[in-house]
Amino acid sequence: MGPPDVPDVDGGHVDPLEVDEPLLAARVHRPSDLVRVLVGVLGIAVVLAIAAFAHGTTAGLEADITEGTGQAPDLLVRIAGLVSSIAVLLVPVAFAIERLIKRDGLRIADGVLAAVLAHGVTLATDLWVSRAAPDTVQDALTRATGVGDALTDPVHGYLAPVIAYMTAVGMTRRPRWRVALWVVLLLDALAMLVGGYTTPFSIILTVLIGWTVAYATLYAVGSPNIRPTGQNLLAGLRRVGFAPVSAQRLEESSEAPEHSDRGRRYLVHLEEGPPLDVTVVDREQQAQGFFYRVWRRLTLRGITTRRSLQSLRQALEQEALLAYAAIAAGARAPKLIATSELGPDAVMLVYEHLGGRSLDALADEEITDELIRNAWQQVKALQSRRIAHRRLTGDALVVDRSGNVTLTDLRGGEIAAGDLVLRMDIAQLLTTLGLRVGAGRSVGAAVETLGGDAVADCLPLLQPIALSRSTRATLRRLGRERAEREREAVLAASKAAKEQREAESAAARKSPKAEKKADKKAEKQALDVALDEAREEDLLSQIRRQVLLIRPQAPVEPARLERIRPRTLVSFIAGAFAAYFLLSQLTHVQFDKVIEEAQWGWVATAAAFSALSYFAAAMSLLGFVPERVPFLRTVLAQVAGSFVKLVAPAAVGGVALNTRFLQRQGVRPGLAVASVGASQLFGLGAHVLLLLSFGYLTGTEKTPEMTPSRTVIAGLLTVAVLVLVVTAIPFLRKFVVSRVRALFAGVVPRMLDVLQRPQKLLTGIGGMLLLTGCFVMCLDASIRAFGGGQAVSYASIAVVFLAGNALGSAAPTPGGVGAVETTLTLGLIAVGLDKEIAISAVLLFRLMTFWLPVLPGWISFNHLTRKDAI
Repeated sequence: MGPPDVPDVDGGHVDPLEVDEPLLAARVHRPSDLVRVLVGVLGIAVVLAIAAFAHGTTAGLEADITEGTGQAPDLLVRIAGLVSSIAVLLVPVAFAIERLIKRDGLRIADGVLAAVLAHGVTLATDLWVSRAAPDTVQDALTRATGVGDALTDPVHGYLAPVIAYMTAVGMTRRPRWRVALWVVLLLDALAMLVGGYTTPFSIILTVLIGWTVAYATLYAVGSPNIRPTGQNLLAGLRRVGFAPVSAQRLEESSEAPEHSDRGRRYLVHLEEGPPLDVTVVDREQQAQGFFYRVWRRLTLRGITTRRSLQSLRQALEQEALLAYAAIAAGARAPKLIATSELGPDAVMLVYEHLGGRSLDALADEEITDELIRNAWQQVKALQSRRIAHRRLTGDALVVDRSGNVTLTDLRGGEIAAGDLVLRMDIAQLLTTLGLRVGAGRSVGAAVETLGGDAVADCLPLLQPIALSRSTRATLRRLGRERAEREREAVLAASKAAKEQREAESAAARKSPKAEKKADKKAEKQALDVALDEAREEDLLSQIRRQVLLIRPQAPVEPARLERIRPRTLVSFIAGAFAAYFLLSQLTHVQFDKVIEEAQWGWVATAAAFSALSYFAAAMSLLGFVPERVPFLRTVLAQVAGSFVKLVAPAAVGGVALNTRFLQRQGVRPGLAVASVGASQLFGLGAHVLLLLSFGYLTGTEKTPEMTPSRTVIAGLLTVAVLVLVVTAIPFLRKFVVSRVRALFAGVVPRMLDVLQRPQKLLTGIGGMLLLTGCFVMCLDASIRAFGGGQAVSYASIAVVFLAGNALGSAAPTPGGVGAVETTLTLGLIAVGLDKEIAISAVLLFRLMTFWLPVLPGWISFNHLTRKDAI
């Protein structure tokens, strides 16, 4: 008995031919489903925002609808509601029976799961609206039922599951069922709206929740894989006039998001004639890398890229146009000989077979100067007609048996490209070839082919952001390897210098003090020499140097390509939320009354503790620096850090400033980084211990027995779960181990140096404890300044400050603005302080520790800069 026939994409049958390809997954996680989930979440957020902030608009809309529907006959409304309610339940059941008859029970299971989850989300939303939502949101989503104080449901408990069910089972491909469903849904919604059982915003929110939960379910569990197989491909080839015998799936060498929409590639053998290269692209592969392309489009300025999400026909036309244009320009590119659709969700592109290997697959010795010049000649041909390739990576350059280079993967290119994009192509190919043959050969071939001016003009674009994602990943890996080699060379030099000193000290007799001083000087010289010898230029710097040797006047200032940086965007969003929270809280504060009732003695006390904190910070830093550094100048550096916090996150600005300060004071860069790292590491440990200790005391303050608080227990359990998760997942475990190893590689030796000097260690520990105590006392004085001193204990204040300081250090906003105020205010309210007093105390605390020190910090920063101390 032979194998059964395989249905083709048009519903017919084809004879089973030989197809060599990996077994396709039964289910796939479609990026388009994730896009729909995000759109749904955004829609829900917009609806809730309108309900919360546009109360007048929502009330007016409801009034207009009530007035317009008030004349409807009551009997007609009741009949329509009854019929639609029954139909809403009957349509899904009928559809499920039809699918089960056709043995498609898997889709029904997906729909049932989505319906159950939608019902759970509906219940959670109803609970949130009735218990915790703002009054404006509750007014927009509910109406009075007329029975006591009862309100209608904010989200309809049966409509959302029905919508989720019908969306998850894939009704978009069945027009009749889709029309029937939406007719009964609209009829039911209209009946409830006219009958006064719901609001317009409640209906919209119900639809969005059902739709979003359905696609979230599909993305989580996966959708049935309907991608065309190799057999479907062979059937499509026969329809366009070919006689295929077999098809072999080619393995993809790149999985970067920028290349993930290339499609599946096949080598097809015919009954007669040479083989074919066939690429199959479906809708799901078109959506691959969607978020990456959107991000590049938003963040890069002056670069015209293709639409982030093209239709299949647009993708087919784009690649066909670029293939013909490249060949017409004189460049070697795959010759497109046929195109066709493979059903409604896929297309195929048929090329003449190249029969070569990609540049990435070649050994280094196979890449000759002639091959490199050949690659540049193809790019020159494209640029002569202003065609940009945009993906000149190693796997896009195919070398045939004659050594000729063919440019593939043209789908991402551009016709009539601008100068900026053309220069980016040159910068990309310089880097791609430089990674394989070195900067000298890459630049030499480029100058010989394109001319020195064209190569020199690309220097401002020779920066990582302008390169492909896979190239950036390679450069980062090489950078890590280069840093590791430098570190190993320095450690070897340090060991050799130590052994040499021991041998010399055994032969010579010197005083211990002179011998120690001479040893330090010799060790520093040996390490500096070893670091200079081991230091290597990165590839981009090598390319710039090679170009400048040919064109010394070439521009080297990097072009500003980024429209917005990720950190800036995160800071803006976090700042917006923080501003909203603070402004909403400040509206309840009567500042004139607060100022009149403030106790100025405690205000002065808060200022004194704030000033003392800078001396404590200097002690905590110098305690981990064995070298001699002036104390008062270190205090000025800590004051200058108050100015730096305005333009950098709290955890970043201080570290960078202290490292720079120590280097200017004669501490070698590696040791300066290690000293600051040791201080930060020890400070983190002290911070956690103090938080747990004060949390324990807070939990036992009101009970005679020494039982730990539930917060501490929950925190310890959370930490334990996180540790288990990190150790169980190989990727996270590798990430944490590599980071910890890199941290301890420099910090631990520095800690050992400090441990040999107990006085230094005590200074560092004492400074950290004094620093925490100063801030806690400053916050306590701020609370007492507004009459709240008896409401909370020192332990509670310490817990609130430590938690707020931790979140402020992690926040991306400058100085932790927003995160610190929010955490401190909520924390003080949680421990029993009155809301108005908590807000006033936090504002005074931040005024003393963050805002007022800005001017002295600016003065100190300028003073230390003039003295070349930072």
